[in-house]
Amino acid sequence: MMISTTILYHTVVYLEIEDKRTGVQDFVSSVVLQTQSMFNRKKKITQALRLDPLWQIIVGDFHHDPSYQQVGQFEGFSLVKTVPKLSKNQRFAVVGDIWLSNRHLLLTKLGMNPNTWKEDDSTLIAWLWEQWGQDCLHELRGIFSFIVWDTYEKKGYAVRDSVGGRTLYYYQQGSTLYLAPRLRNLSPYFQKNIDLIALKDYLCTAFVPGERTLWQGVKELRPGTILSLPDGTIEPYWQPQETISKSPLSFEESSEALRALLETIMLEYLPSQEPVGVYLSGGLDSSCVTALAKQFHDDTIHTYSIHFGQDYPNELEFSSLVASHCQTHHHILEISPQQMWDNLTITMANLDNPIGDPLTVPNYLLAQLAKEDVKVILNGEGSDPCFGGPKNQPMLLYSLYHTPEQNVDLLSSYLTSFKKCFLDLPQLLKPDIFQKVNNQASVFEPDLLSSADYVNRLMLLNIKFKGSDHILNKVNNLTRSGCLAGRAPLFDRRIVDFSLSIPPHYKLAGAREKAILKQAVSHLLPATIIDRPKSGMMVPVNAWFRQYWQRKAKRLLLNKRAAIAPYLQQDIIKAWLNYQGDIWGKYGIKLWLLVSLEIWLKTYEE
Repeated sequence: MMISTTILYHTVVYLEIEDKRTGVQDFVSSVVLQTQSMFNRKKKITQALRLDPLWQIIVGDFHHDPSYQQVGQFEGFSLVKTVPKLSKNQRFAVVGDIWLSNRHLLLTKLGMNPNTWKEDDSTLIAWLWEQWGQDCLHELRGIFSFIVWDTYEKKGYAVRDSVGGRTLYYYQQGSTLYLAPRLRNLSPYFQKNIDLIALKDYLCTAFVPGERTLWQGVKELRPGTILSLPDGTIEPYWQPQETISKSPLSFEESSEALRALLETIMLEYLPSQEPVGVYLSGGLDSSCVTALAKQFHDDTIHTYSIHFGQDYPNELEFSSLVASHCQTHHHILEISPQQMWDNLTITMANLDNPIGDPLTVPNYLLAQLAKEDVKVILNGEGSDPCFGGPKNQPMLLYSLYHTPEQNVDLLSSYLTSFKKCFLDLPQLLKPDIFQKVNNQASVFEPDLLSSADYVNRLMLLNIKFKGSDHILNKVNNLTRSGCLAGRAPLFDRRIVDFSLSIPPHYKLAGAREKAILKQAVSHLLPATIIDRPKSGMMVPVNAWFRQYWQRKAKRLLLNKRAAIAPYLQQDIIKAWLNYQGDIWGKYGIKLWLLVSLEIWLKTYEE
């Protein structure tokens, strides 16, 4: 959908449109974004953002504006742009963003015939809640965020899935609580004041970890927790934790168990009687997902790979090998520096919190390509945090080469391992801002300093924070920008549980990463794929800032009216933009992080 406008940056309009692909009318929030060409052209680009889902829930007093569409109310519970699904006795009302992978099993437990069930997953949750209450949460598999309202007791519960595949945000104003599955849906209700601790965390890690959002007072419900309404108490119903048996299975037995588990999950994740897509980098994770899909799917499999031109390293040799091995319909997308920059605004607007990962734009562009072929897209996310990917290496080296007597600051080492702006904070943040945030407790400390095995501590951190707040937030939101259903079989809760139940050396066997996963899928892939070290998809942002983006980035970041200007010192940004002292070629990553933040903030300007 394309909307013409002369409004700079953004305006939000609610429209009832015809979805050309499904033929189903749907309310779509179109944030119309217009930016000048990043190559100093006068031509303006107008792009439409589809926010899905749109609903909002208001608990407490709410007197709605007549211009609001689709407002429904129970006593103390208002629904905006949605209609609830009811339990069998109509006591429980459910509104949600839900995909249940074990729907068939749940219906069987309810005594229902899965083959004749015609309702959606929100209705199924309502029926399950009527039968078992909160206990039903232990039976759910899939990704979801939903709200259950008890129309008899006048109270409710907000719930988020275990790994964070779906999001749920909330904001308290007086005695009224506002909730929505997308952060931008709550925009009319809160002031746009930046949370300084969230800003610090973003500069250190390129994402916002934990319950904070970049907006002060707006919170994200954490994975595996329940928020009681209206009293606001939060309790976990599941949390990842180390559960290693004193007599664990052997490595071979565990790899067989993992193989069986992967097959079970893949059978649940594949769509029925329609094509499926896979984002295929050529690394182990996406390759094993492709191979598992090939093993069980009886329809066409489309695979999608990217590269950044012949002048830069790529993994097309390996992704093409896997595509040929699995006989997929393979699509290769070349992404230019102009495409990267021109699509950054619409990409940032699709994200609930800013993410300074250069792979955001490629994820957005892949979704626009894949939507022409499929409705469901699989990805290989989750293997790194669960089975010991290469991003753990800096911290593992720290563990190997220091002694307790050296008294090394573990938190500083962890934040430095992200290779973003942690070491630059004293020069990057304005003095008054740095003073306010410098000694604040870190969200990472409880897990980092826990008594769990060191390797599992790192993996727990990656699962709880990088997994839900960076990886799943990025991939799922940008996949949905193409009206696609994104699924991450390697990040299923059962995989997480399994990974924390086996000895750490099954995951990291010396220098061999993901040892048990490689063993479990060795029968599906060529040895070239199984044995190659992970290189990662490197976006050449350092070269592109030097060659193409430097002038535009200067105008964006050094503008006195820049959104980041009240918080960051321009001297160090100038030095980065001029590449003064960039011995290791790292300034491009830092500049991309700042540009992403500035543009994300601009999408909220009115």
